[in-house]
Amino acid sequence: MNYLFTHLDDAWALTVIHLRLSLIPLVLGLLIAVPLGAFVHRNRLWRRVTTVTASIIFTVPSLALFVVLPLIIPTRILDESNVIVALTLYTVALLVRVVPEALDAVPPAVLDAATAVGYRPLVRVLKVELPLAIPVLIAGLRVVAVTNISMVSVGSVIGIGGLGTWFTEGYQADKSDQIIAGIIAIFVLAIVVDTLIMLAGKAATPWTRAGQVGRRAARASEATGETARASDATGETRAAAQ
Repeated sequence: MNYLFTHLDDAWALTVIHLRLSLIPLVLGLLIAVPLGAFVHRNRLWRRVTTVTASIIFTVPSLALFVVLPLIIPTRILDESNVIVALTLYTVALLVRVVPEALDAVPPAVLDAATAVGYRPLVRVLKVELPLAIPVLIAGLRVVAVTNISMVSVGSVIGIGGLGTWFTEGYQADKSDQIIAGIIAIFVLAIVVDTLIMLAGKAATPWTRAGQVGRRAARASEATGETARASDATGETRAAAQ
């Protein structure tokens, strides 16, 4: 902890780099995975193909992908683009499976009602299905965000910045306090990002809070009714005893 508090300026600079390397792929992957997942949602064959492809991509070790990418795209091995492209692929591989599952969670009755009103398939997806799928999407997005934050630290092995550099520098200099400081910083960063995404999801789905309030009110009403019935039964018992 002492190392972290005595190197706050370095921690902030590395945190900015870490956020850039983890959040840019998150946004790019979301922009790719949402339309792709919505497209394959109704097609069983394409959905199966994308699921298998995504599984294959995600099984490739991140360090190996960081090293191989410069041979595929015109970048240098120490270019941040390698990490961004690799993590974008991982993000798409995870989210392209989450999007169809999120759309599956939309009640069929809602879809039938939207169709009856006159929504065309594309308009129904944009205005009905995707908004109602946000809670499931947010859950998947939180997992991907934390995964990206942890994977960025692997990039320090090939010399790309981020809080993971404290791991390699601490290992080379035999400074365990520097390694522990890096672990704590990444852990706190993951918690902060996860919390912000969760709050953004709640802000984007106000109807879920209304539903929770309604359910709580219903449970409170049922409890009050049961209490009243129990009180009446007790009164009747006493009257009978008299």
